[in-house]
Amino acid sequence: MSSEILINSNQREIRVALMENHQVAELFIEHKTNKGIVGNIYRGKVTKILPGMQVAFVDIGLEKAGFLYVGDIDVIDMLGLEDDMDPPPLHDDKDDSFTGKPGRPNHEIRIQDILQEGQEILVQVAKNPLGTKGARITNYITLPGRYLVYMPTINHISVSRRIEDEDEKERLKNLISKIGNPGEGYIVRTAGQDAAAADFESDLKFLHRLWQNLELQSENRSAPHLVYEDLNLIFRSIRDLFASDTERLVIDSKLDFTKCLEFCSTYLPHLSDKIEQYKDPMPIFDHYGIEMDISRALGRTIWLKSGGYITIDQTEALVAIDVNTGKYVGHNDPEDTILKTNLEAVKEFVYQLRLRNIGGIIIVDFIDMAKEESKEMVTNALKLALKADRSRTRILKISELGLVEMTRKRVRASLVQTLCDPCDYCNGKGYIKGTTTVCHEIIREIQRRETDNITKKQICIEVHPTVYDMLFEEESSFLEEMEKQNNIEITFQVNPKLHREKYNILASSK
Repeated sequence: MSSEILINSNQREIRVALMENHQVAELFIEHKTNKGIVGNIYRGKVTKILPGMQVAFVDIGLEKAGFLYVGDIDVIDMLGLEDDMDPPPLHDDKDDSFTGKPGRPNHEIRIQDILQEGQEILVQVAKNPLGTKGARITNYITLPGRYLVYMPTINHISVSRRIEDEDEKERLKNLISKIGNPGEGYIVRTAGQDAAAADFESDLKFLHRLWQNLELQSENRSAPHLVYEDLNLIFRSIRDLFASDTERLVIDSKLDFTKCLEFCSTYLPHLSDKIEQYKDPMPIFDHYGIEMDISRALGRTIWLKSGGYITIDQTEALVAIDVNTGKYVGHNDPEDTILKTNLEAVKEFVYQLRLRNIGGIIIVDFIDMAKEESKEMVTNALKLALKADRSRTRILKISELGLVEMTRKRVRASLVQTLCDPCDYCNGKGYIKGTTTVCHEIIREIQRRETDNITKKQICIEVHPTVYDMLFEEESSFLEEMEKQNNIEITFQVNPKLHREKYNILASSK
């Protein structure tokens, strides 16, 4: 499968599109005023320990403290233990973070026996802050190179799961064990497949030098402070996205094109010939149709070629995907119609997961299938479609209700979270109270107000124009009756700047 990397870079932001078979597969966006911090290494200070949750909060110099789980602490290094424990959650080049999860520690030592409040500790960001949550951090330091991920404090050697040939895996493990330092950890990345010893030695030399500099910086300054900042999005794309089938990288910024050539000539000389500058006057993302894909990826409904459609609704806890036949009515067999729609939906929503960078818990509501073989075909199609995804996924079988539960590793904000803000008018709910509902609320509020039926009261109601129109057109006779019964006089004040759900009632005696 051929691929290309297209980069749109300017003074405000960097946008990277990974193209597979001439279709955008993944998007990465970095605003220069709000860069991601995954991969950054900090000298932090422990501010609070929660034994009941086995977590600690660490001040790393950001607005919110980082979240450190006991399973993400290198107890061997922190407590000086012998290296006879199970290996920690390991970094995989299919992800940008560790795979350990809260509730699954890799040792039985309690966090209060490892850390103390006020203690300084070296940590690395595994997940960017999302919403109200601070950054997820880990004490297991990893330094990614082109062919290797270097783990200076871990005695462990492994190979990327995307390298499937067992003989090649064994060759790579033996090679790294010979050229690597004893007691240190290494993961061979996908780019290391078929690489020679000289390629790994060059990577190791750079990563070892980098780690020595980090240790010196960490010791010479007090916490909290930034020890190491990961490469910007352009250089990370060269390091992480270039694969054996990548034909070229095209970038539209002349200055960044020059920097890319300098970076490659220093670290990855074999890639220099694949770097091109985009010179067409039409913007690069317009030329390749990526702007349209971005706009489509922000929508809730995605139509399928058959006439069916899927809807994607994202909440804080999970993402719900619903599959519908829509305009597609098929031919004679309803089961065949449903199966074809579900199979087409599988390809589309997996594509959307990558494009939108949707992660966390995902529930897919397929159209109910009666035959077990149909369910099996959909499950197999889903597994096959997810093979191209670089993020770690886990799928459960289709339930009796036609639901598929799955998870996808979430490290950075989704496309919607990156490009959009919650609606100011509805506060992100996606809906507001109906005009009729607001009218009835106003009438009930008037009825609640005590009146003595002796002193005539004047009630002035400030409302939105839409609410006023409905009160005048549909409730005028009822309001007149209320005036007579309660000895009141109701007047309205129209305020177009008022939120449609809001109203103000002022009462005064005549």
